[in-house]
Amino acid sequence: MRRGFLRELDGWSWATFFVRWVLGLIFFMAGWWKVFELGAAEHARRYFIAGFTETWIPVWLLWALGVAIPFAELLAGALVCLGWRLREACVALGLILVCVTYGHLLLEPLFDTTSHIFPRLVLLTFVLCTPPERDRLSLDQLLGRRSAKG
Repeated sequence: MRRGFLRELDGWSWATFFVRWVLGLIFFMAGWWKVFELGAAEHARRYFIAGFTETWIPVWLLWALGVAIPFAELLAGALVCLGWRLREACVALGLILVCVTYGHLLLEPLFDTTSHIFPRLVLLTFVLCTPPERDRLSLDQLLGRRSAKG
């Protein structure tokens, strides 16, 4: 990193850095808790199997999603923080949000998404819509700059 690099960063770079880290931490810490404290199988049992066995969703799919989502949140959240493989990580988190939204609305059609889902969606949308070249503090950009020079 050359001298003066941080002084050259504009508002977009800083805003994207902060939004990316907040979004990433929200998902990373949720994944951490679900994987290492609660346990992925208990997450599936408590939040997928217990509430959805009376729906149309097959039990095998409930187990698969219930176990996989914590790991996906953990990994994708870390990737978003670092800004590495950012588009792929954001798409994974978007798919999780769609899945969670559908699940909540399946059980409660007028479920209030404003406290849990919508804020994450807004942060995710900001990160996805920011032009990659404006996110100068991401690993994707830093590695891309390095390989372009080398």
